[in-house]
Amino acid sequence: MKLILTIARVLTGVLFIFSGLVKAIDPRGLAYKMEEFFEAWASSGFMKQMMESLGHYSLLFSIMMITLEVAVGVALLIGWKRKITTWVLFLLMAFFTFLTSYVLFSGKIRSCGCFGDCVPLTPIQTFTKDIILLVLSLLLLFQHRRIKPLLSRIYGGVVILLTIVLTLMLQFYVMKHLPLIDCLPYKVGNNLIELRKMPPGAIPDKYDYQFVYEKNGEKKNYAVTDLPDSTWNFVERKQTLIQKGINNIPLINDFSLTDEDGNDVTESILNEPGKYYLLFMKEAPDNGDAWQKDLKRISDELKQKNIHFYIVTATRSLVKTLIDRLNISYEGILTSDATAIKTAARANPTLFIMDGPVVAGKYGWADFDKVK
Repeated sequence: MKLILTIARVLTGVLFIFSGLVKAIDPRGLAYKMEEFFEAWASSGFMKQMMESLGHYSLLFSIMMITLEVAVGVALLIGWKRKITTWVLFLLMAFFTFLTSYVLFSGKIRSCGCFGDCVPLTPIQTFTKDIILLVLSLLLLFQHRRIKPLLSRIYGGVVILLTIVLTLMLQFYVMKHLPLIDCLPYKVGNNLIELRKMPPGAIPDKYDYQFVYEKNGEKKNYAVTDLPDSTWNFVERKQTLIQKGINNIPLINDFSLTDEDGNDVTESILNEPGKYYLLFMKEAPDNGDAWQKDLKRISDELKQKNIHFYIVTATRSLVKTLIDRLNISYEGILTSDATAIKTAARANPTLFIMDGPVVAGKYGWADFDKVK
């Protein structure tokens, strides 16, 4: 039993620390995933007002959850406050298992984001992992007295406090400077045009179509190969999924750029030869004005060198007011989906240096002073 308990303790502790740190390098990623859950529950009618309200605090919940996950993993490894730690561990695993089962059986959310974007797992893989960890957490809870502390309660408390402080510092750092490791499709070196294409070997979804026609008040369904004559009036087309496709979703499938006249200019912008700059600003930022002088300097230098500079936003009027107040020189303000911007730019704002369709550089607002 001692060996089994040690293996369970080390395995669970290491996995919790790893899971927490993988998400800590991109806490906004978990926050956006939490927003998905709150929106899904609200749309299904489950405590709608509360879910919508909680969605506004997703980033706070993300930071707290990540910090707690790392702290519990460390506490488990050093055997600090064994009873409390194992109880918190069990409650977290019960909660995680509920979330992953919801993802798996509801089909409303593609993944739970348990290991962030750097270690993508399928819903069934994540659910299986959580079931195993839930069993291990129960074992550790019932056998917590057998866990031998590695440090005294005071020194253990110091280690936990340092863990919490360092985890928080890491998260607040990357929210200003972008994730330390970028695992998203918009990372430096990626070709955005290529990633908007269907993956190699993709198998599309297969659908069955039924056409509803009406004649003399009578409606009938017809297959595409057996349509009625012209005396029948078309009513509607019904589409039924009969076979789910495989690998048929591009890595970038929701990114588009629209100009002020409502024209889709995605291809023309991304196919611009040479270097140009994209400033992603989902909404008017509330993070102070330290970066604004640097942005003004960058835009002036680009204007002198005749390098195109575009603003990409989901809230054109608000951002235009801010940009005009700062007297920023730009080629145009383009509109994009807020979700796409949140994926492309984890800091608000974020500057992309583009070389044709390839991302040549990315800078969060706290690093605008480094852009030369």
